[in-house]
Amino acid sequence: MTLNDFRERINVFLHPRREGVLNAFRTLNVFVTLLAFGSLIAYYGYPFDSDTAAQLITCIKVGFGFYILHFFIRWTFDFHPLRFLRSNAFEAAVMALLILEGVSDILTGKVFLGRALSPLGIESVEDWTVWLVQAYFLVVLVIELSDRARTLPRFRFHPATLFIFSFLFLILSGTGLLMLPEMTTDGLGMPFFDALFTSTSATCVTGLMIENTETFFTHKGHVVLMVLIKLGGLNIIAFGSLIALLARFGVGVRQHEVIEDFVNRGSILGTRGMLSRVILWSIGIEVLGALLLFIFWPGQLFDGPSDRLFNSLFLSISAFNNAGISLFGDGLADGRVAGAWLVHWTVTLLVFIGALGMVAVFDLFGRDNLQERMRKPWKRIGFATKIALYYSLGLVAIGAISYLLLESGQGGTIADMGWTGRITTAVFQSATRTSGFNTVDIGAIGTPMLFMLVILMFIGASSSSTGGGIKTSTFAVVISDVMGTIRGRQHPQLFQRSISTALTTRAWGILMFFIVGNLLGTFALSITEPHILAGSDRGFLQLLFEQVSALGTVGLSTGITHEISGLGRGILIASMIIGRVGTLTVAFAFSRAVVSRNYKYPEGHTMVG
Repeated sequence: MTLNDFRERINVFLHPRREGVLNAFRTLNVFVTLLAFGSLIAYYGYPFDSDTAAQLITCIKVGFGFYILHFFIRWTFDFHPLRFLRSNAFEAAVMALLILEGVSDILTGKVFLGRALSPLGIESVEDWTVWLVQAYFLVVLVIELSDRARTLPRFRFHPATLFIFSFLFLILSGTGLLMLPEMTTDGLGMPFFDALFTSTSATCVTGLMIENTETFFTHKGHVVLMVLIKLGGLNIIAFGSLIALLARFGVGVRQHEVIEDFVNRGSILGTRGMLSRVILWSIGIEVLGALLLFIFWPGQLFDGPSDRLFNSLFLSISAFNNAGISLFGDGLADGRVAGAWLVHWTVTLLVFIGALGMVAVFDLFGRDNLQERMRKPWKRIGFATKIALYYSLGLVAIGAISYLLLESGQGGTIADMGWTGRITTAVFQSATRTSGFNTVDIGAIGTPMLFMLVILMFIGASSSSTGGGIKTSTFAVVISDVMGTIRGRQHPQLFQRSISTALTTRAWGILMFFIVGNLLGTFALSITEPHILAGSDRGFLQLLFEQVSALGTVGLSTGITHEISGLGRGILIASMIIGRVGTLTVAFAFSRAVVSRNYKYPEGHTMVG
């Protein structure tokens, strides 16, 4: 009897039992995953005695054992075992890791990765492994439930709606985690409203903080903040890249149906692998940035390699995602790193790439595009990439030159620095206008440069990026339309391309959206924060700066965030959420197809200006 004949007999024997067994395991998988994830949160979020902690660890281990058994059952009942392993290679690798860790734990009392990396000074790697593996299975469970939910096919979720709700879910989840006792050094957890503000700031990659990140949060709290930054930034990049990709071809009814089907399927690797490329590229850039930071940190800054590595990874993720949160009390203006110029330049580069947008990054550095430009020297980068790159460089140059001219004089924030420090600081503060990092005391900056920073924050980053603001593309289209009007052109022009009326209308709509939003927010803050307006070293400009920073999801502050009242923080929370989801959803709404009508109203005419 051949191997194929033997396998065929097994398939014949298993087939009548296949659906019943697999459905039973799928049902059990829901309860086991939720139980294991809940046990993880309880174990790391609350202090327990040794017996209770051991019981929670047992629940987690039982969950991992179930995942191995579930995978083995699926493999056994599949009609093509080898094809199943090839198509589920990543999950098979995760199972192999779990088996290796389980055997190592049974034989030695310590997981394999922990024993392998402990000589390098890297501790608690098993904690990271447990969280990453459990998070993976939770994501798989969510996707599987969305695929099998009977109610979903009855509804068609607009991608913008799904985008908004995903952010709200992340914010509320982060709020709950930050309220756990083990997240703060005082062992009490954050109050709800403070946790909501902090979670919103991290998820919307804004960076406005009301507590000292270094001293207020424990290592577990730092991990939660880092995960919120990563997930929030990834969500922004993915949705922004989808809009930018569709904008190349125009968005019609047919494309909307495709997008909605894509969303309803819950595929995390759909749209021609776009999302998978976004994930892999963003992780690759962050890992490379963390490696450079690990090398460039000065002297004996950290307790050991593990602490050095975590700080490098945290800052790299925060920088690339334009979050502006660091683990130093005074940001990068902290005395321990204030003169670490290589660290500053690394952060500047990460922020600039993150603010450039993934579509532009793919166009500039994608292997296929690079090879094509080498084979065909006449090929140029795309129109959208030109806007993102040239306008970003132009804004950085304008901001840096302005900073050098306005802050080098007596009493300026860079007056006492050498030219290396002056140039580094000027470029850093100009490039990080989208992220909220600071290497000087922002509150000490003079009024002219402070107002210049308000303008730069208002413009913000590029489309499909982690940064906020009206975006460089919106700014470029508005400028080209204004210049076209001045020169009497019927159609605006930009980089030897004509700008359509629809695109111009969209840009002006987003511009007005931001102007009105900042005016209303600042007006509301002027009502709720009279004590700031009455301060000798505070005033209206500080409130405007804070509001523009929140709506633009920047995170720069003149130092008044912790002084703002509860109502004021509520206004900033709303501004951060609206600023994060607003421009993308407005852009998507304006992109929707309009049904053509064969009539129009008579033209009206009025004087303008």
